[in-house]
Amino acid sequence: VQLQASGGGLVQAGDSLRLSCAASGRTFSLYTVGWFRLAPGKERELVSSISYRDRSTYYSNSVKGRFTISRDNAKNMAYLQMDSLKPEDTGVYSCATSGRSRARDVYEYEGWGQGTLVTVSS
Repeated sequence: VQLQASGGGLVQAGDSLRLSCAASGRTFSLYTVGWFRLAPGKERELVSSISYRDRSTYYSNSVKGRFTISRDNAKNMAYLQMDSLKPEDTGVYSCATSGRSRARDVYEYEGWGQGTLVTVSS
């Protein structure tokens, strides 16, 4: 499964953005989807994931309560709704898939496509 993220942009603190992740391949429904953030000077981190098995979700502490992940298997799409954005949310956001239901580490994911840049000004 190959993925392509889109929907980033330049926003002000407190604004919202909705990122989309388009997947190619017929087995998208069999993979956990993760959204990752690469911020300047930092390592890539998992901010959210949604399991293929039961659609259970994970959020990092930094985004919990502000971000919402979802997926539409019929459309081969996943989404990340980002509300109450903060300057520290700035970074390149990418999506990837894992065959593990509870994947939390970067190395467990694959199918990285080009990310989308989110810039939050204060």
